[in-house]
Amino acid sequence: MSVLPLVFTSGWASGINAYAVVLLLGLFGAAGVSDDVPETLQRPEVLVTAGVLFLCEAVADKIPYVDSVWDSVHTVVRPVAGAWVGALLAGHSGSVNDVVAGLVGGSTALASHTVKAGTRMAVNTSPEPFSNIVLSLAEDLGVGGIVTFAMFHPGAAAVVAGVLLVSGLVVLVFLVSRIRRFLRRRAQRREERRLADRSSGGSSGGPPVR
Repeated sequence: MSVLPLVFTSGWASGINAYAVVLLLGLFGAAGVSDDVPETLQRPEVLVTAGVLFLCEAVADKIPYVDSVWDSVHTVVRPVAGAWVGALLAGHSGSVNDVVAGLVGGSTALASHTVKAGTRMAVNTSPEPFSNIVLSLAEDLGVGGIVTFAMFHPGAAAVVAGVLLVSGLVVLVFLVSRIRRFLRRRAQRREERRLADRSSGGSSGGPPVR
């Protein structure tokens, strides 16, 4: 049986929370829930590292503006993680070429990461922090639920992940104006800080010349 549905689902989930995907797959493999999980993901050092980084993301992901900075840093990390997990899954099963699986996992992760990062930019235009917390919890629960579902029904889980990905891209199109507003605010704050630094630097340069 092809492991491609699991690769697609893990790629989608990696674009939202790559550390949760590595941690969950590793735990499922170590517990003997699935034979599709390679031993690399089950290694103790991999599980501990993924667990610590998952906790860091769980905090950063719920703080307005910090979540967008975190997303910016992970623009490379999440697609690479999706490609890495996909290649490992393919290499373990032998049913799909490693390169093909890596491309599927990486591109799917990049697409879902784009949806996540864009949605967070739109949410950050709102002054209250509760929407960030609710959205972050929903993402964590969604990733956990879909990855768990994929362990038992990979084909159906891939369909659900595909529907969520397409729906997210459609929603992102309608949020473009809010995202532009967020980017303008961030650029304005940077300019204000730059001007403030320049003025403070100028005022500390000694007594005025008469």
